[in-house]
Amino acid sequence: MSREYRLISADSHILEPPHLWTQYMPKKFHDKAPRVVPDGEGGEAWQFDPNGPPAPIGIYASAGRKHEEVRWTGVTFATANQGNFHAKPRIEEQDIDGVDAEVLFGSARMMSHFFSDPDPEFQMAGVQAFNNWLAEEFVKVAPDRFIGLGAMPALNVDACIKEMERCQKLGMKGVWLNTMPSVGPAIRPADDKFWDAAQSLGMPVHFHVRVMRQVQKPKPKGVRGDDLTGLATVGASSMITDLPEIISSGVHDRFPNLTWVAVETGAGWVPYILEQMDDRWWRNRWWLPVKLKHEPSFYFRRNWRVAFMIDRYAVHNRHNIGIDNMMWSTDYPHHGCDWPETRRVVDEMFTGVPDEERRKLCALNAAKLYGLA
Repeated sequence: MSREYRLISADSHILEPPHLWTQYMPKKFHDKAPRVVPDGEGGEAWQFDPNGPPAPIGIYASAGRKHEEVRWTGVTFATANQGNFHAKPRIEEQDIDGVDAEVLFGSARMMSHFFSDPDPEFQMAGVQAFNNWLAEEFVKVAPDRFIGLGAMPALNVDACIKEMERCQKLGMKGVWLNTMPSVGPAIRPADDKFWDAAQSLGMPVHFHVRVMRQVQKPKPKGVRGDDLTGLATVGASSMITDLPEIISSGVHDRFPNLTWVAVETGAGWVPYILEQMDDRWWRNRWWLPVKLKHEPSFYFRRNWRVAFMIDRYAVHNRHNIGIDNMMWSTDYPHHGCDWPETRRVVDEMFTGVPDEERRKLCALNAAKLYGLA
């Protein structure tokens, strides 16, 4: 019997466990691999650079904690929800929350550790270790509950294509890009070979929060660690530029069947940007170097999906964004999640929304994109 999906989180996370790098990376790289150390306040942290401050796991393992208890430090791997890094308890945690399946992302700051290392062999070993662990310890355990995305390296287009092909064989349903495949500061023709391969393989491409314009070493507390502005706007403030830039490149005319997903960016801002892009394109299309076959909003509605969490403006404006373009998410187990109160929060946010539309936004759009029954 096929599963009836009512809540599929299009953006959830794992917390990389202590054993990942030593078990899944060649021994010769263990001395440079991230390791777990005390955070100085009773919790644990990842040590990326032996000369730098540790990166605490606190807000990345917030599920089940009261708001007043959430902070960067003081959380250990033993006291965090074990579904952060083990499949069986994760299924139990999904059931407690009423969530039927999740799309799983890793940590950008963790990937940055490997991206910023000058040794390409080390970087690829780290990326493949993550992908192998996710496939082996989550996706294979319950492919109807765990939708895995293959992390792409920040090396070059050919390396990305090769890893994408490998990840598809591992059971991954799409790819997670932190940089453009060519590792340029913006999308460019050199990336087309990757988009062509992704389209041929039917692998949707995902940008989580932002397009990384320049590879940098990981920050202990993320890009905007203790900044309310960053916590509130980080996804939208980046994708409000990234998305128009990608559409304007003409990539969707060249690869019309490739799906792109903007994750943890919210969606309430989308109608304004589409309106402004269409207007500026219409007024200036005769002289702008941007040459598109259709107005920009056409490409968004045909080629894009956006994942949102708490976004009542998006739900209210769902018809202006596109019922088929939106996918709800929990951000579990990060500090944006409401576990184990997700059903109540969803009911409140979708008050008055017809059940058919609610099911599309909360489950069926994701089920269709990732080929779930």
